[in-house]
Amino acid sequence: MEARPVGGTVLGAEAVTLPPAAGPPGAGDLLTLMLDGQPRTRAELIELSGLARSTVAGRMDALLGADLLQPGGQSRSTGGRPPTTFVFNPLARLVLAADFGVSHGRAALTDLHARVLHEEVAELDIADGPEATLGWLLEAADRLLASAGRERADLAGVGIGLPGPVEHETGRAVKPPIMPGWDGFPVGDWVRERIGAPVLVDNDVNLMALGEHSVVYPHVEHLVFVKISTGIGAGIISGRQLHRGAQGSAGDLGHVQSPRGGDVQCSCGNTGCLEAIAGARAIAHELDRTQLRGADASRFVREQLVRGDRQAVAAIRRAGRDIGEVLASCVNLLNPSVVVLGGALALSGDASLLVGVREVIYARSLPLATGELSVVPSQTGEHAGVIGAATMAVQQFLHPRSVDALLQQTAQQVSPAGAGRA
Repeated sequence: MEARPVGGTVLGAEAVTLPPAAGPPGAGDLLTLMLDGQPRTRAELIELSGLARSTVAGRMDALLGADLLQPGGQSRSTGGRPPTTFVFNPLARLVLAADFGVSHGRAALTDLHARVLHEEVAELDIADGPEATLGWLLEAADRLLASAGRERADLAGVGIGLPGPVEHETGRAVKPPIMPGWDGFPVGDWVRERIGAPVLVDNDVNLMALGEHSVVYPHVEHLVFVKISTGIGAGIISGRQLHRGAQGSAGDLGHVQSPRGGDVQCSCGNTGCLEAIAGARAIAHELDRTQLRGADASRFVREQLVRGDRQAVAAIRRAGRDIGEVLASCVNLLNPSVVVLGGALALSGDASLLVGVREVIYARSLPLATGELSVVPSQTGEHAGVIGAATMAVQQFLHPRSVDALLQQTAQQVSPAGAGRA
């Protein structure tokens, strides 16, 4: 299915950490100068890079040959023939982005600005296990690529968000409480072996934070994104960088003990967790004790809110206050400029949750921390996760070292004998 373009230039949110390149700037560094979308002439690139004319010419030829740059028309003449400008080509490669929840999967094909070009959404049960879930992703990828008239070889990378703790470096889920059968499964390796492109995996809320920050708040230094759905979690942007923590579990807000939690049993094995009293499953059970399945809980609560059910409105407002109690401590500790609320319950169309969160945060946090704090609903909405997943993959692909390696590999494929004589 074709989607409206969503997303934007996304490279400022998080840089991929790679060792600094030795020697003068390479073609990848030259490309970085072009990622702001501004058309530039060769002369401008020579001035900006400080490289010799012949060096810039050779590196631009390599970038043009890989379709990463393309002619952008002519610049205004200052006498004589107008010089040609060049621009970054965001369609040189595509990215496959996936956002999995407890009961759904969203796969999207994006360009190198992380703008959604085509997408597919399906009802899935994450408890069916990794191979069934990821198998759907591979099938969806082929359908999306066919819609775009492209092939798997055109993929720059794959980004995947999962609703549980993820060891980002290895792409493995780590003891996810609501994902039976996923613990230790090599998600990244499994998909990479079958699709033939680099694969990065992260927690879904981290990617939502990355997506929201890159599109809506690229100049904000400190932001917290809170997903409120079957589970409750937070993604933390600090100094414009995604903060994952030592083992990747930073932001696990749902399993912080809530003042109202008492001895309520949580799916993680502890008692009194925020998720156990304010997550969709808890609210659904409060409204109707037959609503026990996590896969249906968010949908059920949203349906009651749309109907204007007073009990549902009161329950979601109370959940907002509970979440606000925990978030007030986060605001005091992290001092973000923006707290964004996303996820199925936050995007239900009812403002009661947002009102409840704001009410407690502004009452319980320090005045210095809330003086310029905005607590707002997500603007990227249901696309936050796939935009963040695409952003993660794009940033790795367009890192200068990655671009240089790609161009070197392309040159060797075109002229292996010549590469040996160089």
